Amino acid sequence: MELSNRQQQIIEIVKKHGPITGENIAEKLQLTRATLRPDLSVLTMSGFLDARPRVGYFFTGKTGFELLADKLKKVRVKDFQSIPIVINENDSVYDAISKMFLEDVGTLFVVDELSILTGVVSRKDLLRASLGNQDLASLPVHIIMTRMPNVTICRKEDYLIDAAKQLIGKQIDGLPVVEDTDAGLQVVGRITKTNMTKALVEFTGNGTLQGG
Repeated sequence: MELSNRQQQIIEIVKKHGPITGENIAEKLQLTRATLRPDLSVLTMSGFLDARPRVGYFFTGKTGFELLADKLKKVRVKDFQSIPIVINENDSVYDAISKMFLEDVGTLFVVDELSILTGVVSRKDLLRASLGNQDLASLPVHIIMTRMPNVTICRKEDYLIDAAKQLIGKQIDGLPVVEDTDAGLQVVGRITKTNMTKALVEFTGNGTLQGG
């Protein structure tokens, strides 16, 4: 977040004189306590300052980057997950190529008749299939997909940063967000590199958490 000049002045005063009361900060700035109250609230909620009853305000010692990192570590997958793009395992590879193009995604999650996750199809899988001499309209997706349990997954309550580490570590475009059911893992969302970029932009721009 970008601090105002007055907020930066408050931080410098607290660094030098903390712990210090709000009244003393106001006195040094030649302002009223009521005038400073919104600034002190912002700095406290953002983590730059901390406050203790009957003691006053003190500087936490954290930089803006560290505070951003702390916030990102607390964000859950459910805060930014998108609608999943799925295809039935018996649909053709031609159908999968068409859906991937129309939906503008890099990964399709493959499900069975009960909407349970059975695999994943990537651009590379479809490219390999299209380079052969096979009839793509009659070749079912389940023949070329990566099958469970070799699919990397995440759940809504997982931390977003952990999902990001999986995307990087596995060098994949997206993760299915799943829920456990009696029949198996049901796909309820997706997390992609685009979601990660959106999260970073919203945090640095002081935006509101939302999926896409």
